[in-house]
Amino acid sequence: MNQEKIDRINTLYHKSQAVGLTEEEKAEQAALRKEYVEAIRKNLRGTLNTISIKEADGSITDLGKKYGNIKDTKS
Repeated sequence: MNQEKIDRINTLYHKSQAVGLTEEEKAEQAALRKEYVEAIRKNLRGTLNTISIKEADGSITDLGKKYGNIKDTKS
């Protein structure tokens, strides 16, 4: 999500608090918020898929491969 869209979300929020939004603006705000949440989830999922845990026995568990449906690219 680019900065212009984030700025537009903030503008619509401040307008909603000050004078209210038209129906078109409410729909735009809802769509932008949905897109923003999807971008955050995608970013978080990507970050979580890169986590590896060192087990007590010394082995490494790659959580992206175990839970994130990430294929082993070395095979």
